[in-house]
Amino acid sequence: MEGFDPKTSFGYEVSQRYDDDPRGDEAETVAFLAGLAKGRPALEFAVGTGRIALPLMRAGVRVDGIELSPDMVDRMREKPGGDRIDVTMGDMSRVTTGSRYGLVYLVFNTIGNLLTQEDQVECFRNAAAHLTDDGVFVVECRIPTAPSRAGHQYLDTERVGLDYVDLDAGRYDPLTQILDVNHIRISGQGIRLSPIRLRLAHPPEFDLMARIAGLRLRDRWGGWNGEPFTAASWRHVSVYERADGASV
Repeated sequence: MEGFDPKTSFGYEVSQRYDDDPRGDEAETVAFLAGLAKGRPALEFAVGTGRIALPLMRAGVRVDGIELSPDMVDRMREKPGGDRIDVTMGDMSRVTTGSRYGLVYLVFNTIGNLLTQEDQVECFRNAAAHLTDDGVFVVECRIPTAPSRAGHQYLDTERVGLDYVDLDAGRYDPLTQILDVNHIRISGQGIRLSPIRLRLAHPPEFDLMARIAGLRLRDRWGGWNGEPFTAASWRHVSVYERADGASV
């Protein structure tokens, strides 16, 4: 995607509208994570605007965050309780808070924002370095469909309203596993483009990354309500723990 810079893709304009279209499963996400935390402190990689961190904090879990975008953190600070989240600025694959947690989590496909396999492996290593001995690392991600699209490209109609249409235009590179996608809104106010670049990976590749980092898969679900993970699942919620004898 010519001219795209992932380091600035979550700037001021995106931060102001990031929470406009919630997925609707935030309550289930928070309940799942709170159950794993069991009252222990948690760390969110790419904490963003606090979409998950703030309600998780209200559920009784102390939450710290790592975030690359100052604009997203500024938006979180404007929300009630947003000043109570301790955020370390930097790359979630390398920066450290200096603390350990019973729960580290990375949701909403955000691991794909790391655009190389090396960076994604480093993210697993960084998560492992932040875990207590009995802690767990949770990754939520969609199952990639772009690799199976004809010509490795697509144009999907996501939503149709009375005064707007949302489209997704994507192109996938099977050599780099990079998906360039532009979310397009056409309305009476004009055309708004929201580009994003992601590195796609299937669950077995994440499992191998976990092994490299000294972790192993404990559980995998098809959703936040404990749905079974099957060939028909559109996403996975994977829970990793330290492998036997592993220490960081």
